[in-house]
Amino acid sequence: MSKPLRVLMVEDSEDDVLLTIHALKKGGYDPVYERELIEADSRTKRRQAEKDVIQAREDWENIFQAIGHPTVILDPHHGIIAANKAVLDAAGVTRKELLGKKCYEIFHGKDYASPPEGCPMESLLASGQAETVNKEMEALGGVFLVSCTPIRNKLGQVEKIIHITTDITDRKQAEGKLKQTLDSLKMAIGATVQVLVSAVETRDPYTAGHQNRSADLARAMATEMGLSQERIDGIRMAGSIHDIGKLSVPAEILSKPTKLTELEFAIIKEHSNKGFEMLKDVESSWPLAEIVYQHHERMDGSGYPRKLKGEEILMEARILAVADVVESMASHRPYRPALGLNAAMAEIDNNKGTLYDADVVDVCLKLFREKGYKLKGTRF
Repeated sequence: MSKPLRVLMVEDSEDDVLLTIHALKKGGYDPVYERELIEADSRTKRRQAEKDVIQAREDWENIFQAIGHPTVILDPHHGIIAANKAVLDAAGVTRKELLGKKCYEIFHGKDYASPPEGCPMESLLASGQAETVNKEMEALGGVFLVSCTPIRNKLGQVEKIIHITTDITDRKQAEGKLKQTLDSLKMAIGATVQVLVSAVETRDPYTAGHQNRSADLARAMATEMGLSQERIDGIRMAGSIHDIGKLSVPAEILSKPTKLTELEFAIIKEHSNKGFEMLKDVESSWPLAEIVYQHHERMDGSGYPRKLKGEEILMEARILAVADVVESMASHRPYRPALGLNAAMAEIDNNKGTLYDADVVDVCLKLFREKGYKLKGTRF
């Protein structure tokens, strides 16, 4: 008989196991030793798995603590389960003071006995959303972007919530200063425009009144079409000075009570070019010069001064073109009486899609026929 091998023990090293395997190969098969070998292998794997779990936890903790933004893990009742160093620094508390507290007590003050209005975590729990909920909130004397991400169990129930706050105080302050600057710029442009309008009005009252009424109609159409407030303001501003180039036209031509000659009409047509030249260097967030330049262009390319077609024409200019025609036909001019609103409506309706943008015409007709819009002036 071969010499019995010793039984493997729990404290045996991997070398002992390897030696035993070698002995088994030399001495032949022994079921007892094979079972012990299997159990030893299982214990080795279990110990390695335990090491891997410990390492994974350490790695997660290191990552969690390294996050630069205040981050906490909450239970569904706003209780703080874990918090990183950034939270402790921002709140000025220790980890012991933090754990178990409600997050709104830490971020909004001890006077809060319940979550503040607009709390993103409350929104998340109420809606059952699976995605992250973001919300800007004031806290700790600043403005923060709060992000709440749910962690759910197999039943879909929220077990924990990852709550991250990003300090955007500096950004909001910068945005506020930028807005103030833009508002000041718009006021300055508005004042400049009013001076120009007054200059035109002094020289040609008909032109000034036409610009004001056209600007108001263009603004109403842009609003009805759902354009952004920024674009609406630009259309209104451009409309109020779209004939500014007529300052270069002799007054006797502008106020001539009889039909214009071809030469006189050619001189008047130059007002689009002249207006562009006057405005092209004006610092503005709106394309004022181009809108003025294009307001006599037509969808089929038959307009002036550049024979632009369709999408080549700014939407703002397409809107202003319709407003310009409607006001011109509906109002009195030195060389003819008013043609009337019905004639103006017929003109744009009959040439919808050919001379004028179809969507713009539809909106204009709707304003007058369904919403009771009336031509009126506007001041800046």
